[in-house]
Amino acid sequence: MAATNRYVVGVPKEIKDSEFRVALTPGGARMLRDSGHEVIVESGAGAGSGFSDEEYVGAGARIAATAAEVWAQAELVLKVKEPLPAEFPYFREGQLLFTYLHLAAAVDLAHALVNSGVTALAYETIQLPGGGLPLLTPMSEVAGRMSVQIGAHFLERFYGGRGVLLGGVPGVPPADVVILGGGIVGTNAAKMALGLGASVVIVERSGDRMRYIDDVFGGRVRTLMSNPYNIAGAVQKADLLIGAVLIPGARAPKLVTEEMVRQMKNGSVIVDVAIDQGGSIETIDRVTTHSDPIYVKHGVIHYAVANMPGAVPRTSTLALTNATLPYVLELADKGFERAIRENTALLAGVNTHQGRVAHRTVAEAVGLPYVPL
Repeated sequence: MAATNRYVVGVPKEIKDSEFRVALTPGGARMLRDSGHEVIVESGAGAGSGFSDEEYVGAGARIAATAAEVWAQAELVLKVKEPLPAEFPYFREGQLLFTYLHLAAAVDLAHALVNSGVTALAYETIQLPGGGLPLLTPMSEVAGRMSVQIGAHFLERFYGGRGVLLGGVPGVPPADVVILGGGIVGTNAAKMALGLGASVVIVERSGDRMRYIDDVFGGRVRTLMSNPYNIAGAVQKADLLIGAVLIPGARAPKLVTEEMVRQMKNGSVIVDVAIDQGGSIETIDRVTTHSDPIYVKHGVIHYAVANMPGAVPRTSTLALTNATLPYVLELADKGFERAIRENTALLAGVNTHQGRVAHRTVAEAVGLPYVPL
């Protein structure tokens, strides 16, 4: 499709702790250039995912020495993770920002976007008419699978865990893995846990989803209806507890109380994938980082890293950009107004616009007025 608009598309380097993903591959840069757009990439932005500056130049992009240069020139800024306070001064009125935002857990960012007049679209609220979340799905798949790897790692005694092997061995029972939520994260976590031989329980509130899980896994995964009684019983037995609950745009509900965590076995592990949206475990009271990923509370190891897929950037970048690039091209080729008018999924992705919060659930979460587009 020939572009009706010509955008300057900017890709700054991610600055979140140990975040090695990049929002655009050289192949994506080539497609934007072929559509008539200019692409500016900060030097080194793709290095963590294995893409050199030379590859971007070969694809027709221009390399900028600093993030400030990218932000100053770009009309459409592509990122992976939410902007951090050091990036807030770069915001300017009318600029388009397309990235994961998770504003429900980032009130300061929400205010900065509103005050600056940036039009911000969030990957995680792009929603298809049937309810699917196409830009959250690939990273949910990665995070779900990683959660089991990470849990198995920290269950080792050397790292303070119970010293339990997920799959056990003949004559010794496997570990108990409890997953809160049977969506994309939960089912991918279950695949990995089953593959390692663990005993797996998924706690889910949807009867239809539980029937789907039972069918897909052939009865090898047990399901429980989500209610406080069932959650408390499952959590108490868990060697590894994985939080995998998502309500698009909203803070995650606190399903596991501190008292439930007190009842867990000493050296058990919690991995809360929902930390991006505030976490679903009451004792997850802070976000951790890849460089300092865990803390211990009530004898339980808590892992609360908000950018888990950043640890496997090559896989994650390719999976993410496969999903985001069609939407990036649509925004750039059609322009913002026409793109959201013709694509309801993109419309659902708009979180802030012209100094207002344009997503109802986000507005409720951050305590700002909701003003629909």
